[in-house]
Amino acid sequence: MFESFFLAGFEGSTGFNRHGEWFDQVVATGHDANVDEDYADIARLGLHAARETVRWPLVDCRGRYDFSSLEPFIEAANRHGVGVIWDLFHYGFPQDVDLWSEAFPRRFADYCYAVARFVAARMEGPCVFTPINEPSFMAYAGGEKALFAPYGSGRGWELKVALARGAIAGINAIRAVCPDARFVSVDPLCRVVCPKDRPDLAPQADDFNNRLVFQSWDMLCGRLLPELGGSPEHLDVVGINYYWTNQWELNDTPNADGNVPPLDDDDPRRAPLSDLILSVWQRYGREVMITETSHVGDNRGPWLCEVVSACHALLLQNVPLRGACLYPILGMPEWHDRDLWTPMGLWDPLCHRDPGAGRLLCEPMAEALQGAAPLEALHQAQQEAGGRRDSQFNLARRKRYAAR
Repeated sequence: MFESFFLAGFEGSTGFNRHGEWFDQVVATGHDANVDEDYADIARLGLHAARETVRWPLVDCRGRYDFSSLEPFIEAANRHGVGVIWDLFHYGFPQDVDLWSEAFPRRFADYCYAVARFVAARMEGPCVFTPINEPSFMAYAGGEKALFAPYGSGRGWELKVALARGAIAGINAIRAVCPDARFVSVDPLCRVVCPKDRPDLAPQADDFNNRLVFQSWDMLCGRLLPELGGSPEHLDVVGINYYWTNQWELNDTPNADGNVPPLDDDDPRRAPLSDLILSVWQRYGREVMITETSHVGDNRGPWLCEVVSACHALLLQNVPLRGACLYPILGMPEWHDRDLWTPMGLWDPLCHRDPGAGRLLCEPMAEALQGAAPLEALHQAQQEAGGRRDSQFNLARRKRYAAR
């Protein structure tokens, strides 16, 4: 899909946290003020694509659109040759939007249409969008546990359905203006295991692993609740968010932020990342992409090496893995505590109070990225072979049509 296998993911969450405080991670990381330098930095390291957020609350002013917050990112991407996956709804939404209402899908579709027109007029090639980021997590945190806006409690399923309806409407609206647009539908890939002394919980774990985590994707492709309008064409590229925290014991108690202690890195019950991604591809038969992955502190380099190994194994099995996004690419503050910074990017700020005043490269992670050159070469070779096959297929198809 892009010139490089690895992408840079710029954290773009907006919204109101569990304390009712507004947060904007694009501003908090200094990316808004330093987008040109940030794109130059990633391009120098061979990252020629990025995940970027269109901040819906800043663009949509009661149905009137102001793209001034988006223009600098388009200009920087064009200047440095960076392809972009545009994330249209990353938790934050305009305050006059009611996600539970019947009006939400239409409002969201109008916004998606407007963004697609704006982007398509200013960037070359097929545009790539993520309509709604992590609907499953948003349904849990914002609809079930009231951890952030819209602060729903016990309404997770209802919000998950509403978000699926919105995503389908958004995809339809974008295709009306960009028929060749690509879509990366992003959700976490999580897995639970039974506590060692509770084998009786195996059916519950199996239900979570084989049904619950796939519900949003199943709605998009029309397998679940087909009356929403989903179809296989709505599930284009399956975007998999996977962190070291994505596997845990069933029935562990979440902390105040909704996080559950993950399985230890050396826990034999951990499933390999390659097996998890393979299962997604086998379930849907669609192109796949790792859309978020990272670790913290000194674990960043070893984690990237593990990801590289998994990706290499998948490409050798001819799994259509279209890339891996290092997300977040910049160290960032926590949503619920602005003074608490997490060192989990390729760059950390030199000063947390002024995150745009210089960045410190995580050398072990950069070395792991440089060591991924064989993976990049394998990916490029497969892309070129796929392009030749596509060209031959299209030529044969044109000849068949001409013969008719």
